[in-house]
Amino acid sequence: MDFELTQAQQEIVAGVRALCRHFPDPYWRDKDSRHEFPHEFYRAFADAGYLGVAIPEQYGGSGLGIVEAALVMREAAYAGAMNAASAVHLSIFGLMPVVVHGSEELKRRFLPPVARGEIHVSFAVTEPDAGNDITRITTFARRDGDHYLVSGGKVFTTKAQEAQRMLLLTRTTPIEQVARKTEGMTVFFAELDRAAVEVRELHKLGRHAVDTNLLFIDNLKVPSTDLVGEEGRGFRILLDGLNPERILTAAEGIGIGRAALDKAVRYAGERIVFGRPIGQNQAIAHPLADAHARLEVAELMMLKAAWLFDRRAPCGAEASMAKLLAAEAAFETCDRAVQTLGGYGYMQEYDVERFFREARMLKIAPVSQEMVLNTLSEHVLKLPRSY
Repeated sequence: MDFELTQAQQEIVAGVRALCRHFPDPYWRDKDSRHEFPHEFYRAFADAGYLGVAIPEQYGGSGLGIVEAALVMREAAYAGAMNAASAVHLSIFGLMPVVVHGSEELKRRFLPPVARGEIHVSFAVTEPDAGNDITRITTFARRDGDHYLVSGGKVFTTKAQEAQRMLLLTRTTPIEQVARKTEGMTVFFAELDRAAVEVRELHKLGRHAVDTNLLFIDNLKVPSTDLVGEEGRGFRILLDGLNPERILTAAEGIGIGRAALDKAVRYAGERIVFGRPIGQNQAIAHPLADAHARLEVAELMMLKAAWLFDRRAPCGAEASMAKLLAAEAAFETCDRAVQTLGGYGYMQEYDVERFFREARMLKIAPVSQEMVLNTLSEHVLKLPRSY
């Protein structure tokens, strides 16, 4: 078992780090305070080819795997926390169902412009009355000749203010008419047509530079050529987006955690109180050392899950565990960083308060910690279903 990154992977990490140095903390602090999308970062990221890291070469991408995508997102999050990560990661993980299940025509039509950064992508899955139980969605797509008419609503839809396209999960058969509740759902790579979709921004605790939205969909016309995979098999198709999402989210949590830890360690080594650096005190040093260990463990699970996904092996449990561990490690590390800096940690100019606000989201999205534990209890430990 080799834990060393390949030369090509090391070059990817170095390349992303070099790019991100052009977008230092003041850039992200300003974007967050202005609630302004980081268009300059997005453009630079696309021009460098990183949006297409997991898109096959014949469709304009680099043809690499989720391991490489995770390394890219870890470095982006280290530089700009979730404002940086969320600006770009939907174009990476959100397109995996299209890469794996899309028709040749669909891939050729959309993957190249996504890789070039010409199309912003959104992920429209969650609904107000369904939450984590996505089988209970009510957004419905009715076939009408060579197209579908879609009506319903979505919530917590990231980047819908910028997006031209969305990976849209619908029902094409009511849940009452299917043998298994995971059947009868269909995925589209649909146009986010403002004439049929009202996009209403939601105001949130953190990640202010990247919008989160509520969608009201009223007879959105979707050509049948925008169908991803087979009608009615949307749940299984969506898994090729959900597992990478959890893996990349874990990578982002690790990136945020390491950014916060580095700032805390630097401060602890320089801040003199009672004639000695505060990092000499075990009450400061031990929590930071523990945070480092937790981040390292989370990264190992994240890389294992990505390795399994790239080999088309089952990775649902590993992807979920990676997200679980990384979210906890990131939040605890950011909390400890704020505590290490004390009053300065509460000030915006020291950045760790922003990391703290953004890391909190990772314990909720894309799936809550509690739902991860439910899944592991039932499917790994084979305990009775709790819900």
